[in-house]
Amino acid sequence: MSTTKPEQDLPEPASPPEPKADIARGVKVIQQQVKLLPNAPGVYRMLDAAGDVLYVGKAQSLKKRVANYTFPAKLPHRIFRMVSETIRMEFARTHTEVEALLLESNLIKKLRPRFNVLLRDDKSFPYILLTGDHDWPQLVKHRGARNRKGDYFGPFASAGAVNRTITALQRAFLIRNCTDATFASRTRPCLQYQIKRCAAPCVDYVGKEEYGELIEQAKAFLTGSSRKISQQLAERMQEASDALDFESAARYRDRIRALAHVQSHQDINVEGVEDADVMALHGEGGSSCIQVFFFRGGSNYGNRAYFPSHDKSLEPGEILAAFVGQFYDNKPPPKLVLVSHDMPEQELIAEALGTKAERRVEVLRPQRGSKRKLMEHALSNAKEAHARRLAESASQRRLLEGLAEALDLDGPPERIEVYDNSHIQGTNSIGAMIVAGPDGLMKNAYRKFNIRNVVPADAPLPKAAEPDENGDAPVQAGDDYAMMRQVLTRRFGRALKEDPDRKSGNWPDLVLIDGGQGQYTAVREVFDELGIEDVALVAIAKGPDRDAGRERFFSGKRAPYSLPINDPVLYFLQRLRDEAHRFAIETHRAKRTKAIGQSKIDEVPGIGAKRKKALLHHFGSAREVSRAGLQDLEAVDGISKTVAKKIYDFFHDEG
Repeated sequence: MSTTKPEQDLPEPASPPEPKADIARGVKVIQQQVKLLPNAPGVYRMLDAAGDVLYVGKAQSLKKRVANYTFPAKLPHRIFRMVSETIRMEFARTHTEVEALLLESNLIKKLRPRFNVLLRDDKSFPYILLTGDHDWPQLVKHRGARNRKGDYFGPFASAGAVNRTITALQRAFLIRNCTDATFASRTRPCLQYQIKRCAAPCVDYVGKEEYGELIEQAKAFLTGSSRKISQQLAERMQEASDALDFESAARYRDRIRALAHVQSHQDINVEGVEDADVMALHGEGGSSCIQVFFFRGGSNYGNRAYFPSHDKSLEPGEILAAFVGQFYDNKPPPKLVLVSHDMPEQELIAEALGTKAERRVEVLRPQRGSKRKLMEHALSNAKEAHARRLAESASQRRLLEGLAEALDLDGPPERIEVYDNSHIQGTNSIGAMIVAGPDGLMKNAYRKFNIRNVVPADAPLPKAAEPDENGDAPVQAGDDYAMMRQVLTRRFGRALKEDPDRKSGNWPDLVLIDGGQGQYTAVREVFDELGIEDVALVAIAKGPDRDAGRERFFSGKRAPYSLPINDPVLYFLQRLRDEAHRFAIETHRAKRTKAIGQSKIDEVPGIGAKRKKALLHHFGSAREVSRAGLQDLEAVDGISKTVAKKIYDFFHDEG
């Protein structure tokens, strides 16, 4: 693409007009510019009295296109209002109309003019990356610029779709997803190996040649050879079975099941559609939904609904054309783009996408056959998504959308988990989790975690501290970071085992931590250890002097930041944090109250509430029970010689 040339020789109006909207004034401003405009392609911008861009447009001939705005009687109402507010124009010449179209899309996304169709949700899409810069390639989710060496597969419609595919690929091909630093430092297999999702190349449980074969199989599967790979695995399973190597046969069986699981999630696959995006628009009540389906390598990589901002008077084709231009501004287009409506300048749009992709791109509206049926399916999804959108609570949805924007999330979260700890000088330590979603707090999903394997604060942890029987690492009393690590490890370690495919809906989109940089780092380490990359993590630290409204946020994506003190999103986050704190405090108090009512007698085997009461009535206190002789214990009502011996041995065991 050639560079554009801004027009420097176009004069400003001789005298700045009044800010009040005036159609005659706007027409005069435009007429002054038309006199000097070239008969060449380019992009124009209309600005209001405040200097804000009202509209960005492109033209094959700037002179002819802009001249159309000087006949107000022929202008639609929307354009009439725009011309009335125009007091200045800016121009950029391009070498071709295709360049003008690409520049127009870029400027619309950047400047967000209110008279253009705007793509409001334009987060980058996730890809699957098989790295190529390490001897032992890594399987990871990737988002953003594709600068790292390796093979990229996608895009996927959502992080959830990527995660499901990665989980199944790990089960099928046993490829690592740990970071290179973690890989280099391991001395024993991690949890991923234990749950049969990694071949443990970090500790040489698999050779380079065998691991390389797994990588090639994964690439073949992701490029559309799933049936071939499944057939190969089935043949090897049969060979192992014939050789009576049932353990190997079972491993091949599990890998075949994992591949079948991926294929079962494809929903719809259309013969003849290899690499394509399907865009279907449904409009009603002045608003529109555009449903986009992604097909790569013949597989359906999911779909996403968009709700562009536009004027009610625009035709579906116009909305779709504007959407397509902005949608592909930051992502490569596939070979085929199917659209539900004929678009103005459709051939030009296809040429522009081909210029961007550096290959031919076809844009068409299917009229018959399997592609038409696919479009009808997409239209049905667009209609349903539009209906759901209208039915949602407007205020709650705006709040969650604001939260997504403020915290730089992929989209409005459907499940938010908030974590906090509570203890008094390290005693009765608990972790608490609350859950919120589009319908508010989900109290039936709240969870508490009793902190386990606690070491006294005055007893330093040994360098090689071993986990307890539950697998929990030692926690020094009062160490908030270690407590948070244990809570998140238990929560997500269990989730990985019980629901790795995330079918239950109990995986969060966002995790909030009550704390600052230290708590954020502790939880990030847990996520890295478990291979969790698609759950957003944010820590909320109280402001100076613990002032509400001056909270600092830590997300790892940018430097710590604050939100405006009157931002509704900030109030929402404060409520979530305070609810987590309340639940943690109440849970801690309940545990402490229960502990106060307990004594060493409760630990004696075979002593229930009735015998405990008899002992305390007889001796007056648990301390006196522990000092009592065997004959004294036998004298208590309800205490037999056998039970008395148990009590005596419990308190006097010298072993």
